[in-house]
Amino acid sequence: MSDIENTPVQVKFADFGLAPEILRALTDQGYVHPTPIQAEAIPILLQGRDVMGAAQTGTGKTAGFSLPIIQLLLAHANTSMSPARHPVRALVLAPTRELAVQVAENVAAYCKHTPLRSTVVFGGMDMKPQTEKLRSGVEIVIATPGRLLDHVEQKNISLGQVQMLVMDEADRMLDMGFLPDLQRIINLLPKKRQNLMFSATFSPEIKKLAGSFLTDPITIEVARSNATAEKVTQVVYKVGEEHKRDAVAHILRQRQLKQVIVFSNTKIGASRLARGLVTEGMKAAAIHGDKTQQERMAALDAFKKGEIEVLVATDVAARGLDISDLPAVINFDLPYNAEDYVHRIGRTGRAGASGDAISIYSDKDERLLADIEKLIKQTVPRSTLEGFVPGGFRSDERHGDRRRDRTQADRSAPRGPERRDGARGDGPPQPRREKVDPWFLKPYEPTRNNGTLAAAAPAAPAKPKQKVAALLGGLPKG
Repeated sequence: MSDIENTPVQVKFADFGLAPEILRALTDQGYVHPTPIQAEAIPILLQGRDVMGAAQTGTGKTAGFSLPIIQLLLAHANTSMSPARHPVRALVLAPTRELAVQVAENVAAYCKHTPLRSTVVFGGMDMKPQTEKLRSGVEIVIATPGRLLDHVEQKNISLGQVQMLVMDEADRMLDMGFLPDLQRIINLLPKKRQNLMFSATFSPEIKKLAGSFLTDPITIEVARSNATAEKVTQVVYKVGEEHKRDAVAHILRQRQLKQVIVFSNTKIGASRLARGLVTEGMKAAAIHGDKTQQERMAALDAFKKGEIEVLVATDVAARGLDISDLPAVINFDLPYNAEDYVHRIGRTGRAGASGDAISIYSDKDERLLADIEKLIKQTVPRSTLEGFVPGGFRSDERHGDRRRDRTQADRSAPRGPERRDGARGDGPPQPRREKVDPWFLKPYEPTRNNGTLAAAAPAAPAKPKQKVAALLGGLPKG
């Protein structure tokens, strides 16, 4: 819960009537005062009401719904080792693995002094450890929709006793096409339950979805919908499309940024930019959907430890990353979806801290910038990059030369080990070549008149002819 800030509000967590075990966990982490979204949401959720909460990212939505869940489930807490005594009673759905892991870490921290059990399940990982955890019994499950349904189909989890359903970043789940999965999951739950929906943005589609499964919900909106954090300084720099990578390298050097997330719209663009920054002597790595879950988690861990200074990411990392003291984010590409801009720049300026949101755009991005400004209802200040000289970032050209040289060399070099049939290991199969007797390769020599062959080898002694009858088991009649 690193996104919880000490606000000027005088109310304390102890004023909500939370159990001593929960207050002890909050004290362990140094939290005393709730954020505005927590101050409004916790009392309402403790009453069992359905809630639709809207708040800008980084304001503590996770604690806003997880603390009441833990409090309400304490009535069922027990220390029994029997899995049957620990059915799933609360389900939290998240759109990405990173967000699911973050929520799970927070929930585990809040209920560490209670007998309640929690776990997280998401795709891209071996199901066996998740299965063992689920079958041992857990009260709180945090999951991505697809992997949850995988476990349901394999009968690793039963949702028949779920009392609370939370959809975190519900708008993102719709963007990612999870609506059919969400409907399947909702149909598996008991009709009578408490429903919570939290997100930084609420589109008309989200409100329609909310109306389909929320019962008389209370809307909590502590900030203007689709608003950006006030302490995040926004600026955009216009450069030529071919010079955007030069601009990123210049900004990183000029501002001496040591921990920054750079957002790219494409996986290949993220990988290329990260490789180029490494060539320029920077500690950079890429994170996107083509990376394995282990690779993504390793990169995030290295970034949090400072071993990686620049994390180039696609929007797979725009939600759920909770990195303290992140000074800046850079939009190498403006997002196609204007709402993603709010979530991207929400990675900085968390918990009341200040931060910089830097964007780079070219002529072709004018419409995207206009959509962003229309959504956030403000004009993003334009500026120019001082001391910027295009052409300094040449990693792609160098890589391109290497690729061209390698291609030419490949054309003249053998392609893989030769097979027995004469074909190369990584090339198309060649026709089988039969062995040829060297005698047939000698030049033709005509027969001499005396009936002997020129340069003929000495004749071998003739073998006596065998009688056919003897071979057939008899002798011819005399």
